[in-house]
Amino acid sequence: MNIKDIKDPSFLKDLSIKQLNELANDIRLFLLDSVSKTGGHLSSNLGVVELTIALHYVFNAPEDKILFDVGHQSYIHKILTGRANKMDNLRKFEGISGFQKRIESEYDCFEAGHSSTALSTALGMAVARDLNHDNYNVISVVGDGSMMSGLSLEALNQIGFNKNKVIIIFNDNNMSIDKNVGSLAKAFNKLRKNKTYNEIKISIKDLLRKRKFGEALIESIHNLKNKIQNNIVDSGIFDDFDIYYLGPIDGNNIEDLIRVFEIAKEKEYSCVIHCVTKKGKGYKYTEQDTIGLWHGVGRFNIETGEFLDKKKQGYLSCSQIVSNTVEKLMDGNKDIVTITPAMKIGSALSNIAEKYPDRFFDVGIAEDHAICFASGLALSGKRPFVSIYSSFSQRAYDQFNHELSRMNLPVVIGLDRSGLVGDDGETHHGVFDISFLRSLPNVIICQAKDSSELKDLIIAGFKQNSPYFIRYTRNSLKEDPNYVSSDIEVGSWTYLNKVNNPKLNIISYGEDLDSIDEYVKDNNLEYNVINARYIKPIDTKIMDEIIDNNKPLFIYTTDIIKGGLYDEILEYLNNKKCNIEVDITGIDDKFIKHGDVKLLKKSCNIDLESFFNKINN
Repeated sequence: MNIKDIKDPSFLKDLSIKQLNELANDIRLFLLDSVSKTGGHLSSNLGVVELTIALHYVFNAPEDKILFDVGHQSYIHKILTGRANKMDNLRKFEGISGFQKRIESEYDCFEAGHSSTALSTALGMAVARDLNHDNYNVISVVGDGSMMSGLSLEALNQIGFNKNKVIIIFNDNNMSIDKNVGSLAKAFNKLRKNKTYNEIKISIKDLLRKRKFGEALIESIHNLKNKIQNNIVDSGIFDDFDIYYLGPIDGNNIEDLIRVFEIAKEKEYSCVIHCVTKKGKGYKYTEQDTIGLWHGVGRFNIETGEFLDKKKQGYLSCSQIVSNTVEKLMDGNKDIVTITPAMKIGSALSNIAEKYPDRFFDVGIAEDHAICFASGLALSGKRPFVSIYSSFSQRAYDQFNHELSRMNLPVVIGLDRSGLVGDDGETHHGVFDISFLRSLPNVIICQAKDSSELKDLIIAGFKQNSPYFIRYTRNSLKEDPNYVSSDIEVGSWTYLNKVNNPKLNIISYGEDLDSIDEYVKDNNLEYNVINARYIKPIDTKIMDEIIDNNKPLFIYTTDIIKGGLYDEILEYLNNKKCNIEVDITGIDDKFIKHGDVKLLKKSCNIDLESFFNKINN
């Protein structure tokens, strides 16, 4: 069938199992073709094609509420709910989101760009449903490592205690972006491979295919489940939470999925359906991926598996530059350890993990634990480096405050993906970290303008005895083949362009600085251009020079205005009783949608053209 003709999932209920399997194949081919042109989250969606079809076959969305956690595994859901004809603009400016989005469709009751939020939300929906005496199902599809997070376990604790029914689909593919880590992952892996489980799985299939639905079937399944419990200790985790457990079942078998979903639908209490799926199913390159290269992809050639968006020669990603620098420092200092919350691939830490396995720690999707863990290492004389995405770091705010800042511990935190990140949108833009970190005592915050300064700031960070946050974007930077490290004093700024009698002063930080400086010099403008590489503390010497020349001050940022560098400078000028005219370019008090970063900057009037038009006018 023509996938783009799908309007809603109601047609599924009229299809046979054979036709549903044919549809799954058609959708998988459509998804490959679509994502190869737009980029997006590929492997996770290839793995949930049958699961999502079965969900919409059994349940009645939008009356029944379906939540995907993490939301990047919702592409098939979007296709089945009438958005296939919009997939050409997936994650593009003014196009559809790569996650569930409430403004897009009535079928999207929830939004999750970060992991492990669906179970708590689902319980809230279920409680509200029961208080209102309504009658619908709440289904959470939890996968890609989300079940291993503390937030999910906290939710399971209450779901098992409450009597409000929630159906949990545990999409177990043994992967988040990279391989799942930790004791829970090992327990699920044992269950998945256990010989007893494989024998009982055959019994379950025979039972499902031979007997009619009803209490007899449910009772038989219950007895089989008890047999699993008695033989495989690991499967008892959900029973420990007092939540009814069904599985494991083949999450890529539509017929089995439909039958088990029907059982769960008839239950009057919460249950977990353990679905073992193949991440990347149906495409050889994604099926063979064991390190997460195909989790989130750019454009690629379907036939060859070749990625089409090539990096410029001589350029490295900021993540790789930081990782290389930390690795070299680890070579000379055995006390440096590296920590990541499940972002080994994204933060380019694979070399460190391989070279120093005893000093590299992937703690899973647990940002708060990562920082607490780092504090314990720092208290014991180690020098931790924590690589964490800016937008995920907010989950560790309490630890930044209570552990690092309060005890003034020497931990270096790399805030990867700072600033506007583009295609993933509101949940992933790293524009808030300055605002929520700047108020914390003892904290140092910085950002480099180029690769050489990025290396120097990392080196400077390991010389400090306070929490040190270094921000860097997802961009690639040109490497200087003649780089020689330079000592950078904490809190120091530099002039990129300095004139004796400036008409105005421009202060900025990050990778736009060179373009600002180039524009000023090319147009022979008598402007001071200042690199505020340290956002906290600021350079009071240069600030006093700005006060002395008493000329207008223009601040340029691409982060949220509130609580940022602008506020830091205004506070200083106010304390000095100074009345200089100050103008700020930055992101207003709002969330920024997804799309190409250049287009996003233009839409927010924070592109350099708009900035200089403002100055010139």
